[in-house]
Amino acid sequence: MSTVIIRPKTLAGTVAPPPSKSQAHRLIISAALARGTSTIRNVAFSQDIEATLRCMEALGASWEQPEEGVIRVTGIGGTVPRGPAGEELPAFDCGESGSTLRFLIPIALAAAGGGRFTGRGRLMERPQKPYLDLFAEKGIFYRQKDGVLTVRGRLEPGEYRLPGNVSSQFFTGLLFALPLLDGTSTIAPTTEVESWDYILMTMDALMGAGVAVIEPRENRNCFSITPSAYAPFDRTVEADWSQAGFWYGARVLGNPVEVTGLNEESAQGDRVVAAYSARLAQPGDVDIDVSQCPDLVPPLAVMAAVRQGTTRILNAARLRIKESDRLASVTATLNALGAQVEEHPDSLTIHGLERLAGGADIDCCNDHRIAMMAAIAATRCEQPVTLLGAHCVKKSYPNFWEHYRMLGGDLDVLVSG
Repeated sequence: MSTVIIRPKTLAGTVAPPPSKSQAHRLIISAALARGTSTIRNVAFSQDIEATLRCMEALGASWEQPEEGVIRVTGIGGTVPRGPAGEELPAFDCGESGSTLRFLIPIALAAAGGGRFTGRGRLMERPQKPYLDLFAEKGIFYRQKDGVLTVRGRLEPGEYRLPGNVSSQFFTGLLFALPLLDGTSTIAPTTEVESWDYILMTMDALMGAGVAVIEPRENRNCFSITPSAYAPFDRTVEADWSQAGFWYGARVLGNPVEVTGLNEESAQGDRVVAAYSARLAQPGDVDIDVSQCPDLVPPLAVMAAVRQGTTRILNAARLRIKESDRLASVTATLNALGAQVEEHPDSLTIHGLERLAGGADIDCCNDHRIAMMAAIAATRCEQPVTLLGAHCVKKSYPNFWEHYRMLGGDLDVLVSG
């Protein structure tokens, strides 16, 4: 456990965000399903990425680190060798990574006949209903008891219908799994698809591994997936636009921070933070629809808290099922620092102020993005800010506090236990 005490100070300098966690998950899984060895460069060992690597080992893949930031993954060729009848299903410890859990559930069914999934924090409370509805329809056994989700059975080629407004992670899991089957399958969204760019990132990873996916038609109503063998590859993980969002937030709050190393043409949907931050840097009332970029809400909220005008952050209901209830935790954190934030069922209304009072102890709610949001807010506070449980940044940005100090941040890190 760690506590960080931040004394307000302007940040300045140049910072490169960490590698994209979203892209790294996808490349590691593609490599683990390939026959042969893939090389993935610019990998950061956040807790979520460690969870995916651990689960790929449980699936039967192996990996090594020949040099810093580079991993070589030797895949399973799409299937796990069958053991004796009645042998225990593979066990997957997903840590607190929702991506790892949701991506792997259908992969385990297609490659290994199922698995036992565990996690920490709120992970096993996060809803899996789209999968469970499919399993009930297709005769796949599942049981969730005492924090363990067990699934057993084999996916068969066919149509898979999913709601598009719950999480794109369910689509990604099926997009990884269905090419392993012996016939053509389709994925049919039953509602409009949100977080579409995350699905495009998945398709980019699949195509880079030689897997054929036919994109939905113009109205995006059907994916078509034919049997494909994953091929090994050599790729480099891009810098993470979602983490860059906090440094863009720092700039809007008056900190002359330059963010480098980002791909302006990236498939990452969170690249929209550059345009949104430009809007929030100007005075006036602003509405922002975050249905396609929910992870940006914490940095957008801190930008909105210290500006001239009222900001409405809309279509954000899915934030209630993250590491914390982020609509509630964003509101509680910023208001504790002196902001004026109103929480609604699926949105936030934020009345901008010139500065924040600070002087508060903030519970980071075991949520990496809440901790980073509060750290950026501290640069415009009158009094020091204390962050309780600040170690949670390791989930996605292990060297965040080092970067913060490098930019001139005045902080103490107190470690206990």
